[in-house]
Amino acid sequence: MKTVNIGIIGGGLMGREAASAFGRWFVLNDFPVNVALKAVCDLNEAVLSWYQAIPTVALLTTNYKELLAREDIDIVYVALPHNLHKEYYLEVLAAGKDLLAEKPFGIDLDAAITIQEEAKRLGRFVRCSSEMPFLPGPQRVMQEVLSGKLGQIIEIKAGFLHSSDLDPAKPINWKRQNKFCGEIGVMGDLGMHVLHVPLRLGWMPEMVHAQLQKIITERPDGKGGKAVCDTWNNASLHTQVEIGGNRVPMTLEMKRMAAGETNTWYIEVLGTRGGVRYSTKDTKTLWIFTCQDEQFWQRTDLGFKGMVFPTITGGIFEPGFPDCFMQMLAAYVVEREGALNGRFGCVTPEEAVASHRIFNAALKSFTNNTVEEINYHAQT
Repeated sequence: MKTVNIGIIGGGLMGREAASAFGRWFVLNDFPVNVALKAVCDLNEAVLSWYQAIPTVALLTTNYKELLAREDIDIVYVALPHNLHKEYYLEVLAAGKDLLAEKPFGIDLDAAITIQEEAKRLGRFVRCSSEMPFLPGPQRVMQEVLSGKLGQIIEIKAGFLHSSDLDPAKPINWKRQNKFCGEIGVMGDLGMHVLHVPLRLGWMPEMVHAQLQKIITERPDGKGGKAVCDTWNNASLHTQVEIGGNRVPMTLEMKRMAAGETNTWYIEVLGTRGGVRYSTKDTKTLWIFTCQDEQFWQRTDLGFKGMVFPTITGGIFEPGFPDCFMQMLAAYVVEREGALNGRFGCVTPEEAVASHRIFNAALKSFTNNTVEEINYHAQT
């Protein structure tokens, strides 16, 4: 079996999730490619020490150029703040490595376009991270939509809701400052997760009216003082898409201050003959709406049986975040080998750039209190 070697730049939260997924790779049934984590870079020596327990790792370094210089690295996963995406992604590509990028694929639209164009010019395989749609629930939602059972689509709602910022005493970090996360704020942090399924279904918003909120504007700086929070905490985008020749409202929510939520991803699609909805708040549950003589919602319990890539786990057991993260990595690796075979794949550079165009239009909409058209072909 072929083995591909992987390096990680940014060994924190998401880097550790990736490493743990690679360590469990054998749970994938009849998977055609093996993986080995070979090198990790992080500026924090304490973070690097966690990776010492991984037997395949040959390099732990604070200098990412050492990692990129290794000829045995095929793929690099970069998990760094948004303001560093362009610089590091371009260096990964220039070093002849394929790239698994983190969202939002650059701090702004210009950065995203530059990364996309350079990947195409160099012929590198590049995809962007978005793991929630790899759960069985979102996969079933897409199946129901594509089956035609819903009739004419009349409304779509999707969102990703956090509540971690509700505590005003929580110290500031980079995601709360525009110089690190960009003017798009929470849209850059959560928006690609929300748009992955709609864009994959071909639902490209034509226009948007945005409501953006900066709710807590300063936080403890960790040094006894206060620091300004100038990023958007919450975003509600009211968009319009064309489906089957009809104009359909699609609401997209991205919130770091959603009371009552912890880490909830959801989607609901309603049509003239039925509907479907799923939320990670109840991970095993799929709701299907039927409109006949009577209208009713039917609950279906889901298990591992609906995973994109089958595993050894019994079909009755419920999946969690580590599982969908592993499924995303599996999709990246198998698509890189040309063996995705019509299964659901990771976010493409084109989809990532499209998300930035939507976020740009949303910023303009909020600033001017207007409904803005979204141009997917403009240079910037």
